[in-house]
Amino acid sequence: MRVIFMGTPEFSVPVLEVLVAAGHDIAAVYCQPPRPAGRGKKDRPTPVHAKALELGLQVRHPASLKSPEEQAAFAALNADVAVVVAYGLILPQAILDAPKHGCLNIHASLLPRWRGAAPIHRAIMAGDGETGICIMQMEAGLDTGPVLLRRATPIGAQDTTALLHDRLSEMGAGLIVEALARLDALTAEVQPEEGVSYAHKIDKAEAAIDWTAPAEAVDRKIRGLSPFPGAYVELDGQRIKLLASCLVDGAGDPGEVLDDRLTVACGTGAVRLLRLQRAGKAAQDADIFLRGMALPKGTRL
Repeated sequence: MRVIFMGTPEFSVPVLEVLVAAGHDIAAVYCQPPRPAGRGKKDRPTPVHAKALELGLQVRHPASLKSPEEQAAFAALNADVAVVVAYGLILPQAILDAPKHGCLNIHASLLPRWRGAAPIHRAIMAGDGETGICIMQMEAGLDTGPVLLRRATPIGAQDTTALLHDRLSEMGAGLIVEALARLDALTAEVQPEEGVSYAHKIDKAEAAIDWTAPAEAVDRKIRGLSPFPGAYVELDGQRIKLLASCLVDGAGDPGEVLDDRLTVACGTGAVRLLRLQRAGKAAQDADIFLRGMALPKGTRL
């Protein structure tokens, strides 16, 4: 098929790669514009932009798709379908209508649960037992369109957003290839009105750990916010990010370090911190972290 690909972050890259490998004709790749990054604050192409250039594909990165000129340029590509995954711009109706088969979105949740910007984070933080990928026919509403295909995956007790992100990205790549191969035979399933929830964008203010919460909630927050923005604690004026944890037995005052293995008491129960990061330092496993920063038994985080 003649495909317009629309995506921006690392999550979208495997999808672009598999569409090319499957033999689809990529008419153009749309992504967010390069933005300043790194110490020199030089414009840096997005992961999709960089991969598209590597593959020799045409790249477009308009700041908006609202102008008649941009919409006409999009329509002139005469695409069979647009594949959209974490693109980052709202698509006007003229864009949604331009391809022969419209625009298909790869969404990282089991719709209608977790519509919106941060479905992977929210699923872990809420304690969901599973999540998945939906291939959705896009319409004007926020992730409200009918679903063509869906596939579930369990959320494990050690899954972080980083781990689940990579797994769902690969799942989405496989599922969109299947959807395109069977497109004429698929029946779109209207999303039910019951069970709708919204995965609001993560606010950095959410990332501070409240040790008075139950251990299950603390553990889910640590894993759900890893690696970004990273749940954190403040100790002696220094911020420490907590990037991996597990539930363990233990009791004490909330925030109290209970042993030399970084077991920390919560409102009920305890968590063991497995991976941490000091400001300006690389992330480290707990045993290596403790060599550079002692957190003896009785320390209050």
